Amino acid sequence: MESLLPILFASVAGMGHAFEPDHLLAVGNLISRRETLAEALRDGVCWGLGHTTMLVVVGSIILLGRVTFLTSGYFEAAVGLMLIIMGISRLLDQRRAAAKVRPGVAPSRAAFAVGLVHGLAGSGALVLLVMSGIKSIGLSLMYFLLFGLGSVLGMCIVAGLCSVPFTKRMRISRVVQVGAVTLSSLLCIAYGGWMIYGLVSFEG
Repeated sequence: MESLLPILFASVAGMGHAFEPDHLLAVGNLISRRETLAEALRDGVCWGLGHTTMLVVVGSIILLGRVTFLTSGYFEAAVGLMLIIMGISRLLDQRRAAAKVRPGVAPSRAAFAVGLVHGLAGSGALVLLVMSGIKSIGLSLMYFLLFGLGSVLGMCIVAGLCSVPFTKRMRISRVVQVGAVTLSSLLCIAYGGWMIYGLVSFEG
């Protein structure tokens, strides 16, 4: 019965996981390219599915093969680099939009890919945590799946909230919109740099 208790809270933990800073920044960056709530929610779902896919795949490999390199901290650095690239890309898109050139809008497969990277970075620590409390491989995989589904729901909430300033009805001022995009992009770059710096400092 004790091993079933974590399973009951897996989806709740997954929802909370969606609100981690790097997740919020990455999805917020994607959402800033959208003009409708439906498009924003689609990106949130795709991020969650990508995250869940990688979580289940990596969790299975670690549980069944005892592969330890998938718990490397360098995957966190990869997330940091991804955030930096996303921030710079969004700033460049904004400049092209100001020059009356329609920026390339990232399709939902981009949100799925971002979710995959986040899933890869966070899976190792989660697997080790689950393994310490759940001895059954089947129950562990069920935890990962429920955790991932909870993260999908959590990211839908995040996407809905992040989309509010960027929908057509809420664009009160061009200056406010540009400021919001610039701020979110700079936060992506700064946080991504901080993640990489943290890893380098730790390894040093």
